[in-house]
Amino acid sequence: MVTNPTKSVSYKDAGVNIDEAERAVASIRKMARATFTKGVLTEIGSFGGCFQLPKMKQPVLVSSVDGVGTKLKIAFATGRHDTIGEDLVNHCVNDIAVQGANPLFFLDYLATGKLDARVAADVVKGMARGCKANGCALIGGETAEMPGMYQDGEYDLAGTIVGAVEKSKILTGAKVKEGDALVALASTGLHTNGYSLARKLLFDVAKYSHDQHIPELGEILADQLLQVHRSYLKPIQTLMKAGSLGAAAHITGGGITDNLPRIIPKGLAAAIDTGSWEPPALFELLRGIGHVPEDDWRRTFNLGVGMILVIPEKQLNAAEKALKKLGEKPWVIGAIVKQRRSKGRVEYR
Repeated sequence: MVTNPTKSVSYKDAGVNIDEAERAVASIRKMARATFTKGVLTEIGSFGGCFQLPKMKQPVLVSSVDGVGTKLKIAFATGRHDTIGEDLVNHCVNDIAVQGANPLFFLDYLATGKLDARVAADVVKGMARGCKANGCALIGGETAEMPGMYQDGEYDLAGTIVGAVEKSKILTGAKVKEGDALVALASTGLHTNGYSLARKLLFDVAKYSHDQHIPELGEILADQLLQVHRSYLKPIQTLMKAGSLGAAAHITGGGITDNLPRIIPKGLAAAIDTGSWEPPALFELLRGIGHVPEDDWRRTFNLGVGMILVIPEKQLNAAEKALKKLGEKPWVIGAIVKQRRSKGRVEYR
């Protein structure tokens, strides 16, 4: 039986504010336009984004989709939303850069229970900043308001990136050989992985607060946790142009243990010298708080290594010089060796 309401019921009564959505889109449109490159053929608000491929002999499209994970919880707790979007873009850029691709365009998805145009604008501001820095166009996305799906003040964020590379220049790891050097580039903190364990240790076990100054870190905890997941596009492109990059591994969820084997051919392994670098204070703090087992520690966190480059031994010196010119501080953490049956694909020494 249907009971007639005493008054009319609008979409806003159901929890969806179209006017707020329009305010958000108006702000987003301006920021997105600032990222447009010459390949963009459509305006923000079109049913689909159109992008013209650059002139290439045999272009191969490379795509990736990802999210920011529970790092979002730090943004919710602090009310700081202007870095999360940049995290997302850079993470996605790195995932296709390790295959040799140059990013072309980016699409985002932001879902929330109750849309706040100011928060949405802050999130997109970070995405636009990341896109512009990587020469990538923000050509579209979706902002979904879904009452009852999320707690007040919370949202989820995901993004898709598309890039292109000449077929002959795709980085697959097939050229990796015994004796190649493993060169590390530093991370900026946790990046976008390991936050579920980090949050449990820092806030549930240690009982820290987000705005607390941590002596071991020398800064406010939230500042440390909201460091932007950096992009490695420039160093990768530089070494590719010089022909001195055999392969590259983005160190994300799973740490070095699970990510490096993705680019190592069968029969070979990575021998890692654990004494070749000192993990930043945050990682040691986390291990100490929870007495985290060594294997979990290495498979959950990047331990200060955000990217590993595989470089032929004869080209190592030139590659290091090129990286230092970019302001990088590369360090050799190991080499490619023959795999021993009793060991895994990554050997810690």
